[in-house]
Amino acid sequence: MGMEYKNILLIKMSSLGDILHTLPFAAALRQRFPRARITWLVHPQFAGFVPDPPVIDEVLYFDKVKFNKMGFADKLKYFCQMRALLHSKRFDLVIDMQGLFKSAVLAAISGCDNRIGYCEMREGSGLVSKAICGSHSKAHVIERYLDVARYLGAHIDELDDVQFPMPDLSKETVSVQAKLRERGWQGGAYVVIVPGARWSTKEWPVEHYVALAQKITADGAGIVLAGGPDDAAKGKTIAEQCASPLLIDMTGQTSLRELAALIKGCSFYISADTGPLHFAAALKKPLVAMYGPTKADRTGPYGSINSTVLLSPAKCAGCLKKHCDDWHCMYDITPAMVYEIYRKKVNADG
Repeated sequence: MGMEYKNILLIKMSSLGDILHTLPFAAALRQRFPRARITWLVHPQFAGFVPDPPVIDEVLYFDKVKFNKMGFADKLKYFCQMRALLHSKRFDLVIDMQGLFKSAVLAAISGCDNRIGYCEMREGSGLVSKAICGSHSKAHVIERYLDVARYLGAHIDELDDVQFPMPDLSKETVSVQAKLRERGWQGGAYVVIVPGARWSTKEWPVEHYVALAQKITADGAGIVLAGGPDDAAKGKTIAEQCASPLLIDMTGQTSLRELAALIKGCSFYISADTGPLHFAAALKKPLVAMYGPTKADRTGPYGSINSTVLLSPAKCAGCLKKHCDDWHCMYDITPAMVYEIYRKKVNADG
């Protein structure tokens, strides 16, 4: 496509992993339209990972948490305010990379008739924005997003062309290192383990994390447990049962950007399929990721030879179920399996 756009709206509001998966698309969009004004519409809690200028010029917010607490009249008023705000920007291209009902509504009220999205437009969003299906529509989600950039005329030839524009985390690095020192960190290398996940079926069992942490700390390596407030109970259990002075529990103790800085400083990363995993992959950290119900070839760590995905040996792996009556796929990945990969990778790097 040879069209030149001056004012582009990119809609991608959540979640952490999805935002990180969109970063290569944002970089490709900026390369394709170096002089355009590019605005990103996001939920406030994930705004810390929207790239700084020159990749993204402006950030707009849709506060879903606040919106969900509103009564009907206030919701209507909020939509009217959003509509007025979006209209005032006079976008000549809207790209819905969320592909859900909420993003479709925002695209529809943007005041722009030229609306496109990626190949997987769900919940009626394909009726509002034109789904762009390229040659990678069965491939990794990052490639599916990049097909939209290709449609707009961007040239992405090799994996090497895929860039993850990262926020500057120098302030967060200082604050997270101070928090680590308060908890007894001496400044050495550490392994980050994130025990949570957004679906219960994606989580690796707590007792497996305990056994793994015992093996890693027995080697003399330090571990930092990390994650959001929802992971704090798991972190506490793992820390108590592992009972090693080499393990520091930071779950629920960091902002999202501090969590990213913590991962940036680590020597190794371990988790199931969860948002911070994609940050570790984007930073090309050596890592092991445990996958059961989700498909690593579609949403796994991308673009790094340092990533190892450990797929569950369960026959039903890759089912995409958020709830399961016979859930054993993640149990079937044993601590010994993860530890073996960890040791091999550490020895190869060392």
